[in-house]
Amino acid sequence: MSKDFRLLVKNAKQVVLVCTNGEKFLTGKEMQNIAVIENASLVIGKDGLLKAVGPVDRIDSQFQGASFETVIDASGMCVTPGLIDAHTHPVWAGDRVHEFAMKLAGATYMEVHQAGGGIHFTVEHTRQASEAELLASLKQRLLRMLRTGTTLVECKSGYGLELDTEVKMLSVIERARNDLPIGISSTYCGAHSVPKGKTAAEATDDIIKVQLLKLKEKMSKGELHVDNIDVFCEKGVFDLECTRAILQAGKDMGLQINFHGDELHPMNSAELGAELEALAISHLEEVTDNGIAAMARAKSSAILLPTTAYILRLKQPRARDMLEAGVIVALGSDFNPNAYCCSMPMVMHLACVNMKMSMKEALAAATINAAYSLGKSHTHGSLEVNKQGDLVILNSSRWEHLIYQFGGHQELIKFVIVKGKVVYENDRTLDY
Repeated sequence: MSKDFRLLVKNAKQVVLVCTNGEKFLTGKEMQNIAVIENASLVIGKDGLLKAVGPVDRIDSQFQGASFETVIDASGMCVTPGLIDAHTHPVWAGDRVHEFAMKLAGATYMEVHQAGGGIHFTVEHTRQASEAELLASLKQRLLRMLRTGTTLVECKSGYGLELDTEVKMLSVIERARNDLPIGISSTYCGAHSVPKGKTAAEATDDIIKVQLLKLKEKMSKGELHVDNIDVFCEKGVFDLECTRAILQAGKDMGLQINFHGDELHPMNSAELGAELEALAISHLEEVTDNGIAAMARAKSSAILLPTTAYILRLKQPRARDMLEAGVIVALGSDFNPNAYCCSMPMVMHLACVNMKMSMKEALAAATINAAYSLGKSHTHGSLEVNKQGDLVILNSSRWEHLIYQFGGHQELIKFVIVKGKVVYENDRTLDY
């Protein structure tokens, strides 16, 4: 065994493993039994993978005489897996703070959209922005996420709605993936809205015959690495048949299906996703009982977005019904100009208060299940040997403080670690 390692975290009051037996996801009662070790240490190797985790005495004995690039004494602190944000729209230009006043005055999402705001406002500004401008703002947003404990994030395109801008956005995501330590799962979302001057059928045709073909070419050349395909399946946007055609075309070229469904109207998106063996369906505020049952059978995960329902004053997603039916429930921030929140601790808090999830369920949904929704739960989402060494160290004696203290993560998170390297150290933590 090698004697040289990247990181030793020792003497932690609690280490939250989440899983211990290589589970790819947790459902139902399993989510209430996440694994926690008291008084523990862990070791990450130079390859960035977790080598050992266990009681302090055992790790001390097992690694006696070993050398470590970094040693962190976590006495009195807690360790959790790095958080995973399963749904974001972080590449865009144009400030939409003025729309918040419209919403507070009672305007609905679609009324803002019809007044020239919403997605089309952002599309116009994003088309005009340079790649350098988009990259600079994306990096700032991703660093914000990293400081709140997110170590893997799904990033969508979707504010171009035509080939050149969609490619520009995906290229920006690619560059951020190479430049920053945060992990990225890249999603093509060219069907985020119907472009002005086109019908949904015309837009669908353009996506399948022009945009996806260009993406396939760039992916084959190694210029882009795209993981997922997304469509906004909604009344007045893309109907079921358009959605089916786009998702199937993406699946045929190797993309994972991960799409918006049943948000504002019951569209039977969940049933469609289950039929297509979608990896994930997001939103689901208007999902049907049949849709819930279909998702549970198909092992299609539900990415629930409590910030969206909160900001738009929509009814809450039916998290409890999904959990009781055996659906794989994950969480995401839905970070975008319409829902400006990049903090997964706040997302988990809202999931507990507004969607009636327990803190254990919320943490599982923001770690192992969020990893599953991105096809990454074999490498991310829990602190198990041979998984990537991504973790968060909290200045608290119980891990639940990360969820309990609404907005308190800035004073709680002491270290964020990716592949065993400290990527954020907070010298302004405060006791509580």
